[in-house]
Amino acid sequence: MTGLRPATAQDIGAITAIYAHHVLNGTGSFELQPPDEAEMRKRFEAIAAAGLPYLVSESNGIITGYAYAGPYRPRPAYRFTVENSIYVHPDYIGGGIGSTLLAGLIEACIALKLRQMVAVVGDSANTGSLELHRKFGFKETGILKDVGFKFGRWLDVVMLQRALGDGAASLPVLPQ
Repeated sequence: MTGLRPATAQDIGAITAIYAHHVLNGTGSFELQPPDEAEMRKRFEAIAAAGLPYLVSESNGIITGYAYAGPYRPRPAYRFTVENSIYVHPDYIGGGIGSTLLAGLIEACIALKLRQMVAVVGDSANTGSLELHRKFGFKETGILKDVGFKFGRWLDVVMLQRALGDGAASLPVLPQ
């Protein structure tokens, strides 16, 4: 059985292992050493405390990927904008898990009345991530050239953005 669901604290071990693979083998993350479970739990709890979505995909009891929306920046004017993060288990890359996760994440963020989603894609050669985001309507807004250094080479960051719901076509509902 395959499905998408909110992540729980019990998923942190699997999430940590998936992320560790990407830190050690890929350029999508600019971390050089994988964080341990305690650090990943802390990050998970911060997203949950902010009321933002953190999802996992699961197939036959195996966590096949995860995605979450975090605050784009800490300043309050950014409160309707989130940054997404998506990581797929190495054995399931190319099987549509990223699409399932991103679709669910976008839907959850629209339900929260958020207005913009930003993707900060590590490495301009990360075609899988770039194509995934473009498939879901993200448009490239810029490239930060040579801002990361990993695996003995300089890496770019590609910025992409997608409106959520009405985007900027209407004002958000502000608390009274």
